[in-house]
Amino acid sequence: MKTYSAKPAEVDKKWVLIDAKGLVVGRLASLVAMRLRGKHKPTFTPHVDCGDNVIIINADKVVLTGRKRDQKVYFHHTGFPGGIKERSAKFILEGRFPERVVEKAVERMLPRGPLGRQQLGNLRVYGGSEHPHEAQQPVSLDVAALNRKNSRSA
Repeated sequence: MKTYSAKPAEVDKKWVLIDAKGLVVGRLASLVAMRLRGKHKPTFTPHVDCGDNVIIINADKVVLTGRKRDQKVYFHHTGFPGGIKERSAKFILEGRFPERVVEKAVERMLPRGPLGRQQLGNLRVYGGSEHPHEAQQPVSLDVAALNRKNSRSA
């Protein structure tokens, strides 16, 4: 018996909608990364983008456990000597683009390289409850019901 290896033309991509209100960031990100890679499918092939398209709404209402909201720090470098900058998770969540906390968490759980970047392109994150993907008829996924630890009150 031969091992099955999916070809890009054979992959069936679905659209999944996740409401992130009250969900824990790390648990949400690990579930989304698994969906983007396609590891939840029996036809998973490591070198093919066989994951689903994921839409996350209410990303500004995610929850960080413990004291991470104040203590977690995101670093970036300007490219100039001594140009390392830092921002706290609280600063980003209360700022102009709160969805970047979820985007970064998912991005860092995907493999680096061309395939990982392609899979990250299948992720759409929105801070509010509106999204422009109604035409794709996304199927809603209740992450909070999967495990009691997935959701937490703010």
